[in-house]
Amino acid sequence: MSRILIIEDDKEILKILSDFLSGYGFEAVGKTDGRCICQIIRHQNIDLVLLDLMLPYKSGDQLLKEIRSCSDLPVIVISARVTTQNKIDLLRLGADDYITKPFDLDETLARIESNLRRSKLQTFQKKVLKFQELTLDTGSLTAYLKGVELSLTAKEFRILELLMRYPDKIFSKANLFQSIWGSEYLSEDNTLNVHISHLRNKLKAVSSENEYIDTVWGIGYRLHKD
Repeated sequence: MSRILIIEDDKEILKILSDFLSGYGFEAVGKTDGRCICQIIRHQNIDLVLLDLMLPYKSGDQLLKEIRSCSDLPVIVISARVTTQNKIDLLRLGADDYITKPFDLDETLARIESNLRRSKLQTFQKKVLKFQELTLDTGSLTAYLKGVELSLTAKEFRILELLMRYPDKIFSKANLFQSIWGSEYLSEDNTLNVHISHLRNKLKAVSSENEYIDTVWGIGYRLHKD
């Protein structure tokens, strides 16, 4: 189920859009202003934003810039502004599409579906890796667990990327060390173990009840298997 964030200060329009999208199987999240928007996008796993321009506290233009500073998810602007220059300016700011008020609900639905399809294709091409509630974006070099961004070193990120890219493979210590450090592994070298330990601790700090990296005794490491 795709989750749509609707930022609209007119509560009647917000309810109409929310009810309509819910009827087509979407989960609608409503906001009447743009405060804390990046936190909402990250923590609530938003897939697309419907953005009104006339908002309290922050204008839609400012909010669009803020969204683009923290996310590349699709943003469809809904506004009564109708000039071609307005549309061009918004597209340059990072909007993916534009719907003019008063809008047709069926057209809105078609545009949402089209932008979600395009976004999913781009996500696939960027190789976003997912395992349970862990997401790794190899394009932006970011990792999130339960919506919380993990502060990983470059080596920790590469270890996690290898394990997630090949979830059925058991990596020997020599395999991992050679892939990450590009040099021969020496059995007395504790560097890999230290990095694995730090990585596990960072995952545990966010999700203490789940395991993400298994130790296969006598062999090496793999992504956790139930």
